[in-house]
Amino acid sequence: MPISPKEASLRAREICNAAPIVPVLVVKDVAHAKPLAQALVAGGLPALEVTLRTPAALDVIRAMSDVPGGMVGAGTLLTPEDVKAAKAAGATFGVSPGATDALLQACEAEGLPLLPGAASASEAMALLERGYDMLKFFPAEAAGGAKFLGSLASPLPQISFCPTGGVNSQNAPDYLKLANVVCAGGSWVAPADLMNAGAWDQIEALAQDAAQLPR
Repeated sequence: MPISPKEASLRAREICNAAPIVPVLVVKDVAHAKPLAQALVAGGLPALEVTLRTPAALDVIRAMSDVPGGMVGAGTLLTPEDVKAAKAAGATFGVSPGATDALLQACEAEGLPLLPGAASASEAMALLERGYDMLKFFPAEAAGGAKFLGSLASPLPQISFCPTGGVNSQNAPDYLKLANVVCAGGSWVAPADLMNAGAWDQIEALAQDAAQLPR
C-alpha cells in the first residue's frame, strides 16, 4: 500500500519515540543477526537500523525481522532499487543520508516509512514542503553538531530530528536534550569487536545504558 509523506513521518516518529537511541548496525556476518537483535531489544532498543553497506545486509534484515519486539529498518537507502530490496527483505522503515525525488517517490510507492536525511535548513524546508516533518540530521557532528541543530528549532519548530553521524555515548546527551530531537542514531552500542566475539551480554548492557539516556 502506498504511503503519504505525512503518514510516513507519523510512523517514523512513532519508531523514533520507542527509545532514545536507534542502533546503526553494520553487520557483515548473517550469523550475528538474530543474537544481535535479541540483545539490543532485550536491552531496551527495539528500533534497529541495518545499513546496506555489506553484502549480508539484506539477509541480516530478513533474519532480524523474526525477532519478537524488534522494528527492523534499512539504512543507507540511496536508490529506488534499494527501497524495493529492503522492503522485500522485511524492513519496516527506511533511513537515508539525504533525499532525492526518486528515492522519496519509491518509498511512498512501496509504503515504506522513510526517515530522510537533511543537513541544512534548505534541505529540511524542502522535505517539510513535501510533507516530511520527522527527519534524520546527517552527518550530525560534521554538519554543525548539537549547537547547529538546536538553532533550527526556533525557525523550524514543525520539524523533529534524529541526529546520526559522529554521535556517541559522550555527546548523545547534548543532542537528546534539544527540543527538536526525538532520538539519536549511533553505532557504539554494537561495536564490531563485541559482535565478532559473540559478547551479546555486553552488547545488551550497552543497550541498557543507551536506553536510559534522558531526553
